Amino acid sequence: MTTRSRFSAFAWAVLGYNLMVILWGAYVRASGSGAGCGSHWPLCNGEIVPRTPATETVIEFTHRLSSGMAGVLVILLLIWAFRAFAPGHVVRKGAVLSLILMVLEGLVGAALVLFQWVASDASVGRAISIAVHLNNTLFLLAALTLTAWWASFGKPIRIRGQGSSVRLLGIGFLGLLLLSTAGALTALGDTLFKIGSLAEGVQRDFEATAHFLERLRILHPILAVVTGVYLILTSRIMSDRYSTPRIKFLAAALTMLILLQLLIGLINLYLLAPIWIQLIHLFFADLIWVCTVVLAAEILGDPEAERIAHTQKSS
Repeated sequence: MTTRSRFSAFAWAVLGYNLMVILWGAYVRASGSGAGCGSHWPLCNGEIVPRTPATETVIEFTHRLSSGMAGVLVILLLIWAFRAFAPGHVVRKGAVLSLILMVLEGLVGAALVLFQWVASDASVGRAISIAVHLNNTLFLLAALTLTAWWASFGKPIRIRGQGSSVRLLGIGFLGLLLLSTAGALTALGDTLFKIGSLAEGVQRDFEATAHFLERLRILHPILAVVTGVYLILTSRIMSDRYSTPRIKFLAAALTMLILLQLLIGLINLYLLAPIWIQLIHLFFADLIWVCTVVLAAEILGDPEAERIAHTQKSS
């Protein structure tokens, strides 16, 4: 393996590790363990390593350790990118952006703890912080995905001259951001306001005394269907428009992921959102985001950059 191929494998591994960290963070929220370390950060209940910890403390402390390791891996990714790629290379830019977003991710996580927007808190502040946290996480995943993709195929994104493809993809990304934000708030509402049946949940969502998180729950399935249909149609248009094997494969993969996710969403509703299905639902949401980013990167990849890279490789 060449240095660049090893870097590419490492970059994809860093992305995969961050997906696991995100899932564990969701488990922290769903299990009500966000206050496991109290209002202390970066210490846990005032200690570097908690002694005789409760279950909630173990869960939260493990998440902090895994998040810290994610930060270390992104730093290593940045250092390696600067050693393996020339100044100005797009992989360097992706690695720098990944580190910036990782730092922001840590700061938002710290704010959740310090302002006690955890456990059973149902404030507007927590809802806003959850939305900010979720969107920063998505941008972090996008940066890591692009870093790995650029290291693997080396085509920077070109916006100019791409016509309606940019608009179609841009609307798709906006829809995914809105859908994911609604999903995060719905998951928070499901955690804080338990229901005994689906009918009870629907009834409570429309009651005058319902909490705003309960009222917002109806938005997520609506946005899921609208965004899902839009992305499926867009991926079909892109597949027909560009007709390359890689784009056709990515478009088909995105369609399959969306259909599976809609099915998982229905199961989630029917089972009243148990933690295990919430985690599966989140995992597929992240896969859809990553697949959309890769599809967009392939569609908007600069053909001139690909020609130059091929010429340099041949020489």
